[in-house]
Amino acid sequence: MRATWLEKTKPVFEKVLLSQSDESEVYEMKRYSGKRTIDGIVVTVDGAPLDEKFDIRVFDRKGFEWSYEGSAPRQLALAILADHFGDADEAISRVELFMKSVIANLDNDWDLTTGDIDAAFA
Repeated sequence: MRATWLEKTKPVFEKVLLSQSDESEVYEMKRYSGKRTIDGIVVTVDGAPLDEKFDIRVFDRKGFEWSYEGSAPRQLALAILADHFGDADEAISRVELFMKSVIANLDNDWDLTTGDIDAAFA
C-alpha cells in the first residue's frame, strides 16, 4: 500500500526546529488543551492530564480555571509554564504575565502549542 502525503509528512509536523545558534537542538511540539465538560474541567498536555505543580507553589488548591484573572488561572499558568520550560524558577518568574495576557483570555475550550507559549513572551 502506498503512503499518502499526510503519512509521509506527519513526522515533520510533529517536531519543531527552534532557532539555535548551531541549529542542533530539536524540540517536540507540545499541545496543551482545556475543556469544560459535564464532569468538570479537563486540562491535558499531549492528551495526558496536566499536573497542577502543587510541589512548586500552591495558588489554588481547587486546581485550574481560565477566562479571568485569579488564583485558579494562576495555578494553570504555573503548570503550563513549568511543563513548558522545565524550570520552576523560570515558570514562577513569568506566571503573572502569562496568566494575565494568555490564560485570562482563553475561551471555554482551548489549545495552546509550544509555539504559542514562546510567542507570548516574544
